[in-house]
Amino acid sequence: MVKEVTIIFYGKHSLELKYTVECFPQLKNGRVIIPERYKQDKSIIAVCEGHVNILNSFGERIEFFPKVNHAT
Repeated sequence: MVKEVTIIFYGKHSLELKYTVECFPQLKNGRVIIPERYKQDKSIIAVCEGHVNILNSFGERIEFFPKVNHAT
């Protein structure tokens, strides 16, 4: 089974909060398996179920990575 998740993270060389929406394999107990290659150079803050549209955090807007036009 594959699960869509939103991952909120800090990059290796920046304190700018970022997020991506990804699809990863899911175990029977509900946990998502995040590959080591994805985790590389990231400090993961949260893994959220589904596509979460984060408008701001701590009063600051955060960047969606990779950049996608959400205006449609």
